[in-house]
Amino acid sequence: MIARLTTLSVPGVARMMSSPVGRAFRVRGCDGVKLEVIDDTVVLDVFVVAASDVNMLQLSREIQGKVTRAIHEIVGMPVREVNVHIVDVADPTSAQA
Repeated sequence: MIARLTTLSVPGVARMMSSPVGRAFRVRGCDGVKLEVIDDTVVLDVFVVAASDVNMLQLSREIQGKVTRAIHEIVGMPVREVNVHIVDVADPTSAQA
C-alpha cells in the first residue's frame, strides 16, 4: 500500500494498473504493485499509466526515488529494486471536463 500511494502521489501518474503476472500467479501486492522480499531486501515492480504530457524517463526516476525513500523510512527495510513499468499512456481527450 505504501508503494501504491507513493506512486500515485507523483505528478504525471494517471493511475495504476494491475500486474498481469500478479493476476496469473497470485503474487503478493496490491493493484499496480508486485512485491517480493529477497534476502531481507525489497524488490518492487510498479505498473503505471502515465499522463501524456510527461517525460517518461523523468517520471520513472521520480517514482523510483520516492518509493525507495518511503519504503526505507516507513518499513525500515532496504530496497534492492523499484522497477517501473509504464504500461499505457492516458488519453488526453478523455480527461475530466
